[in-house]
Amino acid sequence: MLENCKYLVVGAGMWGAVLAERLASRHGGPVVVIDRRSHSGGNCHSRVHAQTGVEAHVYGTHIFHTRRPRVWEYLNRFCSFNSYRHRVLTEYQGRVYSMPINLATINAFYNLTLKPFEAAEFIRQEAARENIAAPSNLEEQAVSQIGRPLYEAFIKGYTQKQWGRNPAELPASIINRLPVRLNYNQDYFDDPWQGLPLAGYAGLFDRLLAAPGIVPRLNVDYLAVAERVPPDCRVFYSGAIDEFFAYRLGRLEWRGLRFEEEVVPCPDFQGASVINQADVTTPFTRTHEFKHLHPERKYQGNATLIVREYPQACGPGAEPYYPVNSPANQKLLADYQALAAREAPQVTFGGRLGSYRYLDMDATVESALELADGM
Repeated sequence: MLENCKYLVVGAGMWGAVLAERLASRHGGPVVVIDRRSHSGGNCHSRVHAQTGVEAHVYGTHIFHTRRPRVWEYLNRFCSFNSYRHRVLTEYQGRVYSMPINLATINAFYNLTLKPFEAAEFIRQEAARENIAAPSNLEEQAVSQIGRPLYEAFIKGYTQKQWGRNPAELPASIINRLPVRLNYNQDYFDDPWQGLPLAGYAGLFDRLLAAPGIVPRLNVDYLAVAERVPPDCRVFYSGAIDEFFAYRLGRLEWRGLRFEEEVVPCPDFQGASVINQADVTTPFTRTHEFKHLHPERKYQGNATLIVREYPQACGPGAEPYYPVNSPANQKLLADYQALAAREAPQVTFGGRLGSYRYLDMDATVESALELADGM
């Protein structure tokens, strides 16, 4: 598998699959793509749930959205997208509200009927009550923008569960600007192009990795085969950079997730694809009901699949999801990047894990396309 390998791509997620397709199409093969999971697609992977027939996202709901024409045009060569527009609801103290915060959220929460210009002044007054001129943490940043009542209802509990600490202990930079709409637009994303691959993400990745010259291999851990990689092979690594170096300098901090599936004996459980749980006393942060992601599919039967999402600490052996962007972690990342430049110049690190950044799918695709452009 590796003997005549020209390029080795480690990780068959979005970054790795797009990069492999571009390398194979432009430079020929063999481009070997390995992944230690049993499937391609990384955290975007979807599968048909056996009991309900619903296209389920194994690692939480992933909506593709972009305003980058090149990315949209590129992916449309490999799949067609449906017309789904993402809308998120939030449950707080037994009532359901629209998110991100918009005019409907404000009026429902305060039991008012404000017009947009009235809501703008109302929120300004709410935010000014505590006179926070220089926010020093996430809580102060949020309160200075939307006021304490909205913060306490929709931001505080969710954030505390997501990051495992009090928002007053988190840097203000995590939410530099909270989205607040002064109209009734309830779309979660503003991007002009949105949707789900009609054949599911599995279909998209099958097409990407079917390019002539690509040799995909699943259930293969790079660290187990690294010594067999030819010295003249270019390696593109989308695993965690600290794991690549056996945590020699220490571990970068991540938050993890745990997913709990349930088949509910009804045709529609919650009427939306995602409902957030804002109350801190509710241990999970989101409930996913994937059947709503494909309105073009007419699912039959009287059962639906729901998945509850639980944030958790990410210890050894756990799957990392969200980088903890603290000064200490950024210093450690810089140290690992310097180590990589000295000891592994033939390796390019990228993707969410390799760059230690949370990346939307379109940004991930763009970074892979730009990397391939330079080769």
